[in-house]
Amino acid sequence: MAAGRSPPTFLLLGAAGGGKSLLVRRLRQLSAEEPAELGEPPATLPTVGTNLTDLRLPRRVTVRELGGCMGPIWPSYYSECSALLFVVDASNPSQVSSSCIQLLSVLSAAPLASVPVLVLFNKIDLPCYMSLVEMKSLFRMQDIVSCATQPITMLETSARDGTGLADVLQWLRSALREPC
Repeated sequence: MAAGRSPPTFLLLGAAGGGKSLLVRRLRQLSAEEPAELGEPPATLPTVGTNLTDLRLPRRVTVRELGGCMGPIWPSYYSECSALLFVVDASNPSQVSSSCIQLLSVLSAAPLASVPVLVLFNKIDLPCYMSLVEMKSLFRMQDIVSCATQPITMLETSARDGTGLADVLQWLRSALREPC
């Protein structure tokens, strides 16, 4: 990275209440020079606007979390995006169809045509969560992946207890190595 150039920006998108804020806090904890134990999850509030969080992977990247209610203006942030994380609440069946529509809209945006995408089915620690197999079926992920121009990866996570977060960090590191 040349001197004076800003770090890559990863967008963190998804419907309101999906766990984006807690996810990015936990990723920051795990990517610190001396990672801390996750411990009890801190309280979070709905994101109004945007939050910027720096992670070390070991190169510094900025994660821009956009509030779920900001969906209509997400496209104004696409041009600066190096990779995309899309969070889905796997414990909320009533949110599946709207999340799927949001994901399709994001994937069809021209500025994101070659940006790597990580779809995170979050909140798998809750007893009512839908498995990755169920979520892939409900989202028709096979059809989405076959029609998408960008590489798409799917993971199950729990920002609350840390399940899958090491895999998320590994994916972020590999996304940094891909040519822009």
